[in-house]
Amino acid sequence: MNYTVIEENNKKYIECGTKEASIHNEQSALDLIGACFENETNLILIHMDALSDDFFKLRTGLAGSILQKFVNYNIKIAVVITDTDKVKGKFKDLLVESNNGNDFRVFNSKNKALNWITNL
Repeated sequence: MNYTVIEENNKKYIECGTKEASIHNEQSALDLIGACFENETNLILIHMDALSDDFFKLRTGLAGSILQKFVNYNIKIAVVITDTDKVKGKFKDLLVESNNGNDFRVFNSKNKALNWITNL
């Protein structure tokens, strides 16, 4: 899995932004959690290109199972989704609900995501 470890504002986080860093099943989420522990961080910034199409289809159960893994390991996730066509239906409802918490939030720009994740 390709990712970059970045330190900004005295916070270290992992950034995933390409198809090569694809989070496409529970194992890839566990690999990313392992990378967090290896790099002594619990913060991840994910760009939408790193998420498989199944992540955006709630009926697959992928988003729920992956997000639950991150919550179980106290990993905080900021996701940057710039394509509003991906945010619709039940997935949109999930995002509205999750943006009220402190474990997983979705943003329409990297700057907003960084602001949230580096101020946790």
